[in-house]
Amino acid sequence: MANDLSTHVVGRGDNPALGILMMMTAIGVLSTMNVVVKHIGPDFHPMQVTFIRNFIATMIIVPFILRAGGVGILKTKRPWGHAARAVGGVLGNAGFFYAFARLPLADVMVISQAVPLFATLLAVVFLNENVGWRRWSAIICGFLGVVIALDPSGTIDLASLATVFATLCWASTILLMRSLGSTESPYTIVFYYMAAGTVIAAMFMPWVWVATPIETIKLFVAAGVLGALGQYLMTFALKVAEASVVSPFNYTAIIWGICFDLVIWSIWPSWPTVIGAMFISAAGLYIFHREALLKAP
Repeated sequence: MANDLSTHVVGRGDNPALGILMMMTAIGVLSTMNVVVKHIGPDFHPMQVTFIRNFIATMIIVPFILRAGGVGILKTKRPWGHAARAVGGVLGNAGFFYAFARLPLADVMVISQAVPLFATLLAVVFLNENVGWRRWSAIICGFLGVVIALDPSGTIDLASLATVFATLCWASTILLMRSLGSTESPYTIVFYYMAAGTVIAAMFMPWVWVATPIETIKLFVAAGVLGALGQYLMTFALKVAEASVVSPFNYTAIIWGICFDLVIWSIWPSWPTVIGAMFISAAGLYIFHREALLKAP
């Protein structure tokens, strides 16, 4: 699953080592969640998986919020911003969960790493952000990597297209989190993302819900726990260190995906996937580098 990155988080400290450690741990936890989702398989509608995962994650987050100061810290003047981000997150999660059940993990993770490219492009279209020729070149290079990873010489199936759509949805949540992060606490951002996402996904349950065996419920619970923990770690990684320092470590998700594919399913990444990963990773890292330079005093 694509991972939620921000360049503006309230109260950021200056502890890059801790931030990097938390980010790498978050990516490992979320990658493990993807394995659990893949084990749940295509027998369940991705929206049902999204609903149960968000519901469980919300329940897990509540004790942390109570310990941090109670419901008072959830006060917000930007409910519609949280709601819009939740919509993007629900659609993105459903797309990724659909893809994880049908494609090798590495294939999905490689395409999902194009989130910074989509986010930059969306910022140009909707926020009129100025992007120089260097970042435009990186964006073109990255999208070339996406095309290569999709392997157009073969058959581009629905799961691959769902991955691209999910990546675009997650990129939209990046822009919203950048805005929300300037005024909202990490607890508020994570809670409303999970809670509003639960409500939105619940609207689909009358049409997609199927009975869930007890063994599968255990997997759902595991996915919810891992999802909440991963979001928590990632949010606070961005609180204690600059995004330009910790965000590049999001690309370790590709390594996690390849390792899980090899160890669990004995699947080696295809050459289009490897070459696409190189293009996308290089482009994304360069964009992080350029943004850090532009923000430097």
